[in-house]
Amino acid sequence: MFRALFELLLTVIAILFFRTVMGIIVKGFGQAMRQPVPPQDTPTASNSAPRTGELKKDPACGTYIATETSIKEKVGGEILHFCSRECRDKYVASLAR
Repeated sequence: MFRALFELLLTVIAILFFRTVMGIIVKGFGQAMRQPVPPQDTPTASNSAPRTGELKKDPACGTYIATETSIKEKVGGEILHFCSRECRDKYVASLAR
């Protein structure tokens, strides 16, 4: 009885050891066979949206734009924020009429 329990315990330990070793080997081969990831361009402030900050509404098109990346125009003592030069020009042109 004792011998059977001992052999069962040794079998369980051997299986766990074998699975651990095989997992390490498979993981190593998986990393070795993986295609290298080409480096990506790091985003700059001019072409990426900030993750935090204040949003302002573009008066020309109604889009909400981050104050850090918006195009600012002072109109009548008030600073307005635009999403693009086109919206800014359109808004300024509508004021000139």
